[in-house]
Amino acid sequence: MDGDDKTFASDFTLTGLFNHNKASGFLFSIICGIIFMTMVANGVTIFLFHIDIHLHIPMYFLLSHFSFIDMMYVSTIVPKMLLDYLTCKKTISFISCTAQYFLYVGFVGVDFFLLGLMAYDCYRVICNPLHYPVLMSHRVFWMILASSWFGGALDSFLLTPITMSLPFCASHKRNHFFCEAPTMLRLTCGDKATYEIVMFTFCVIMLLIPFSVVIASYSQTLIMVQQMTSAKGKKKAFTTCSLYIMVVMLFYRAALYTYMLLQSYHTPTKDKVFSAFYTIFTALLNPLIYSLRNTDVTEALKRVLARYQGTRDVTMEEF
Repeated sequence: MDGDDKTFASDFTLTGLFNHNKASGFLFSIICGIIFMTMVANGVTIFLFHIDIHLHIPMYFLLSHFSFIDMMYVSTIVPKMLLDYLTCKKTISFISCTAQYFLYVGFVGVDFFLLGLMAYDCYRVICNPLHYPVLMSHRVFWMILASSWFGGALDSFLLTPITMSLPFCASHKRNHFFCEAPTMLRLTCGDKATYEIVMFTFCVIMLLIPFSVVIASYSQTLIMVQQMTSAKGKKKAFTTCSLYIMVVMLFYRAALYTYMLLQSYHTPTKDKVFSAFYTIFTALLNPLIYSLRNTDVTEALKRVLARYQGTRDVTMEEF
C-alpha cells in the first residue's frame, strides 16, 4: 500500500459517516443525541417489561427483546465511529473488523426475523383474539424466538468466515463508517462468485421471507380493521398498524438497497445514508413507535412513576 493509504497490512481505514468540516460538529452532536435517546428509550422499554406484571405477555416480551437487539447492534457500530471522529483515528484492525462484522450481521439477522414475528403476533392478536393463547402458547413462542436467534447466528457463522477469508488486495481505505458486507466485498479481488451466491441466498432467507411475512400479516390485519364496527377502535388500530408498516418499510427498504441491489447502482454517499438509516435512526424509531406510543406501555410507565413518587414521599416523611 502506498501514499495516504499506507497502514498495517491487516488494518482497514474507514472514512467515517462525516468528514471534519464546518457541519461535522453539528452532525456529530445530532448522532450523539440520537444514540442517547435510543439507549434511553429502549432501556425504558426493557425496564418496564421486567418490572410491570401487566406487560408479562408474549407481545411485550417481543418488544423488549426487540429493544435489546437494537441496543446491541447499535453498540457494535456507533461507539467506534464516534471515537474515530474525536481521535481522528480511522483505522480498524482486521480482528476488530471481523468481530464487528460478526456481531452486526448476527444482531441484524435476529432483528429481521423479530420484525416478522411481531407482525405475525399483531395479526393473531387482532384477527384471532380468542385463539391467541393457544396459537401463541409459551412453547410456540419460545420456539419461534429461538429460531430467530438461530437464524441470526447461522448468518454470522457462515458469512463471516467466507467474507473475511477473501483476499483483500485492493486499497484498504473505504468511504464508509463500519465493516459492512458490501463495503468489505469492494476491498477484495479474485473470484467472488461463490460469495455472491451465498450472500444472495442469505438475503432471500433473512430479508425476503420475513418481509413477506410482514406484508401478509399486516395486510390481513388491515382487512380485519376495516371490518370493525367501532369507528374509534378502527381509527386507533389503523393508525397503529400504519405506523408499524411505515417503520418496517423504511427499515427493509434500506436493507434491501444495501444487500440486494446490484453493486453498479451503489455510490459511497448513498451507501452511508442508507446504512445509517437502518442501523441508527430506525433503532430510535422502533421504541417510539412500537412501545412508547402503546397505551399499555404508557400506563405501565405512569404506574412505575407513581410508585416511585409514592415511595419517595414516604421516605421524605420518615426523614
